[in-house]
Amino acid sequence: MKSFRIGLLPRIIIAIVLGVLFGQFLPLSVVRIFTTFNGLFGEFLSFCIPLIILGLVSVAIAGIGKGAGRMLFITVAIAYGATIFSGGLAYITSIFTFPSLIDTSQSLQSITESSITPLPYFSIKIPPLLNVMTALVLAFLLGLGMASLTSNALKKSCEDFEQIITKVITSVIIPALPIYIFGIFLEMTFTGKAWSIMMVFIKIIGVIFLLHIGLLVLQYTIAGLIARRNPFRLLWTMLPAYFTALGTQSSAATIPVTLEQTQRNGVAPHVAGFVVPLCATIHLSGSTLKIVSCAVALMMMLGMPIDTLQFVGFILMLGITMVAAPGVPGGAIMACLGILSSILGFDESSQALMIALYIAMDSFGTACNVTGDGAIALIVNKLVKL
Repeated sequence: MKSFRIGLLPRIIIAIVLGVLFGQFLPLSVVRIFTTFNGLFGEFLSFCIPLIILGLVSVAIAGIGKGAGRMLFITVAIAYGATIFSGGLAYITSIFTFPSLIDTSQSLQSITESSITPLPYFSIKIPPLLNVMTALVLAFLLGLGMASLTSNALKKSCEDFEQIITKVITSVIIPALPIYIFGIFLEMTFTGKAWSIMMVFIKIIGVIFLLHIGLLVLQYTIAGLIARRNPFRLLWTMLPAYFTALGTQSSAATIPVTLEQTQRNGVAPHVAGFVVPLCATIHLSGSTLKIVSCAVALMMMLGMPIDTLQFVGFILMLGITMVAAPGVPGGAIMACLGILSSILGFDESSQALMIALYIAMDSFGTACNVTGDGAIALIVNKLVKL
């Protein structure tokens, strides 16, 4: 008999529901057990974040640097530009939309000022080997260096390290996330924050879904103008890739479908064969849109100050740190935890809420990413012919 496996999203949803349910009647002594686990897991996660950035980003940049040429430069420039644009669009929309959806006059911090805060039974400090910025700069230097070397010895070692990090994410971090998020919502229910968060979650998810649709229409409108084609017909042709990504939640697994539909839109096979696999790694408009929107929402909910220049730096860094994210389940949110902490000041609880919000919309972000790859391929196909 085949073993029945529950996907990550259902497990996260179950964890949230159970956390809200049990938080209403479990005694403080039991809640503190999960608070202790969350403290230990949070320390381990903080230790791993620089290693995740170093292990994934360095190899990804080395891979992008191969086969330098005009098509590579054009594709990378458009993909990064599209990712940054989506982050800016998400920020502007969130700033003007979310205040009407979120009661900023009563932050989550003020809600729990008079409540009992469950403290862990014990804690263990696990200092990271590197800080986030050091890991990012080192990954960037190693990636560029490996791309220029004729020897593959260093790259082979880095690829082995990447496999170790990927194994840690898939075998340790991802399986433990439901327990971690259960503990977060258990504590929030115990202290009275859960209902406020759940109501905001539903509203935010709706806004972000509409943003994804609007972003795809805009991308294909631009591609249609450049290629002189009907943008809605082009987008309709890409729908099989969109729905495949919804089911697989993987850019890499959707590549064959994206490639086929892109060629049906008139993109030359050699252009599609180059652009689609590359963009599956470096084009993350949907993921960036989600992360920026969720970050703004949570900062409003937590009463944290929001600075535009701070978010500009965050979005620019986001486009780099998530380069290797599509290769790992939950990789995008894992890769950005470091800059969420270092640039925006997110603590462990805020990061856990980001993970829950992100995974709740994971398939929609992936679908937006891969469908947008087809628009980029149309633009590159036109530009390389000029």
